[in-house]
Amino acid sequence: MAVPARPQLFHITHVDNLPSIVGAGGLYSDAAMIARSAGVATIGMSSIKRRRLALPVRCHPGDLVGECVPFYFCPRSIMLFLIHRANHPDLGYRGGQEPIVHLEVDLHAVVTWADANQRRWSFTLSNAGAAYAEFRSRLDQLGDLNWTAIRSTDFSSPTVKEGKQAEFLVKDFVPWALVVRIGVHSPEIAARVAAAISATQHQPRVEVLPGWYY
Repeated sequence: MAVPARPQLFHITHVDNLPSIVGAGGLYSDAAMIARSAGVATIGMSSIKRRRLALPVRCHPGDLVGECVPFYFCPRSIMLFLIHRANHPDLGYRGGQEPIVHLEVDLHAVVTWADANQRRWSFTLSNAGAAYAEFRSRLDQLGDLNWTAIRSTDFSSPTVKEGKQAEFLVKDFVPWALVVRIGVHSPEIAARVAAAISATQHQPRVEVLPGWYY
């Protein structure tokens, strides 16, 4: 499958985190959140988060995966499936997928902002939390991604599962102003999102998108 003309990126978070994200002006990495002593509703696996704080971003010597804000190249990620199933022993969060929101950004807009603000960025061909992850740092390498796997809704194949977990990473921070859309599970969550961002100058559109969920 060819590289999309305008690839979109997706960061998932709990709806309860939106006020703090908006208040901080954007998304911070796990490492930055720890340094800021910021309290958040954690939806990931603590063991994997700790591992990411030690894994190197091989294309940017000195950088660590946990120092980057992570995005997937698709909604309805495998991580969301684990959250939906709520039966993984390493998953502390058991609140289901309904309160999880997708923050969508445009890849090229993120790269333009990052380059202008001296923020290093990269992407992986599989899960960035795995020691064997391959990294890339140029737009002309987007074709190295398995776009068929990224678009697939059936990830029973190990090859598809690996490719679908590809990540885009931005060092430290991504501004709220780059969020173009917020995808949610239901009208009830849409109302909570609208309330959480009501006082902000930048207002991404909020859409109920059942196809982004399990």
